[in-house]
Amino acid sequence: MKVNVKQQQLAHSLSMVSRAVSPRSTLPVLSNILIKTDKGRLRLSATNLELGITCWIGARIEGEGAITVPSRTFTDLVSALPNEQVIMELDNSTQTLNVRCGSSETNIKGIDAEEFPPIPEPNLEEGVHLSITNFKEMVQQVAFAASTDEARPVLTGVLLKMDGDHISMAATDGFRISIREDTISNPIEKPLEAIIPARALVELARIVGGGDKTLIMTFPPDRGQVIFHMDDLELASQLIEGSFPDYRAIIPPKFKTHTLLSTAGLLKACKQAEIIAREGTNVARLNIIPETDDASPGTLEISAQSEQTGTSEVLVDASVDGLPLLVAFNVRFLREVLEVVKADNVWLETNAANTPGMLHPQGDDNFKHIIMPMHMA
Repeated sequence: MKVNVKQQQLAHSLSMVSRAVSPRSTLPVLSNILIKTDKGRLRLSATNLELGITCWIGARIEGEGAITVPSRTFTDLVSALPNEQVIMELDNSTQTLNVRCGSSETNIKGIDAEEFPPIPEPNLEEGVHLSITNFKEMVQQVAFAASTDEARPVLTGVLLKMDGDHISMAATDGFRISIREDTISNPIEKPLEAIIPARALVELARIVGGGDKTLIMTFPPDRGQVIFHMDDLELASQLIEGSFPDYRAIIPPKFKTHTLLSTAGLLKACKQAEIIAREGTNVARLNIIPETDDASPGTLEISAQSEQTGTSEVLVDASVDGLPLLVAFNVRFLREVLEVVKADNVWLETNAANTPGMLHPQGDDNFKHIIMPMHMA
């Protein structure tokens, strides 16, 4: 193998695929990145057996071949090279990769590419075509609510459902539920349902970029996997087996108090309250006060207290329709959902101090976030 490639392209691709490298694996090859010539391009792949990322970059191929090299060593080396052409040449007899750039020359010991786990290939003709911009927004508004506790693997995933031209995602950690719906331009013939690891979707949203490009999603038969494909990028992930909770049964059918607030104003207030609340149990009290007869505006009072740090109280102007209410929520959860709301204003829907509340953007029924109340000491 002998290839000539631009340093910037190589460094950028390595930064993406290295996110799938297994940092603590009993298999040494899983700590490596596969470098392989592939139909006139250079292919870089990494996997931890649950998540795999592949990038293709343009290169001048002077000799075919493949090798795996330690991810950290190779990534650090390429990032330190000057912005010039990088020449890589493989010595098959010693499985050593010679890397030359400018006045620098380095030899890296590798592992035979035959030991690298096979990466599944998608059947693009059976794939679902998705808008990258819309799909990224869906992931950003849902995946953060998934659990990080491996004790309940199903809750570490995002439930993806598709039927006709309708697509929905839902994630929950048992204390909050984030739900996002949308439509796709190319309806599917058969309904589809899968639980995709939230981490995989977050990585996908991070590396796919933006613009009006199309993402193709495929599910290889009998593999328990999903593959997301672009022209120069591919991410494959194992699916999570199990039954996702019936989250819709938890959503209250109606609410007694409807509070309209500025998204930016409420977010700022939550950030201030969190400074105090984070030293305790993240509890913030929300006192919802409707407009009075003397035409004074409605108010949302957010307060937090901690024995270690003190107390905090912030007032936010609000338009309140319904009964006054004092309820407590996890202020970090409030802040995290407000950070992914795109609308200028947000509705806070509530019933009682011991029932779930709901946040959703004004004028947008496609995004709903359910949050469980906390105990007020």
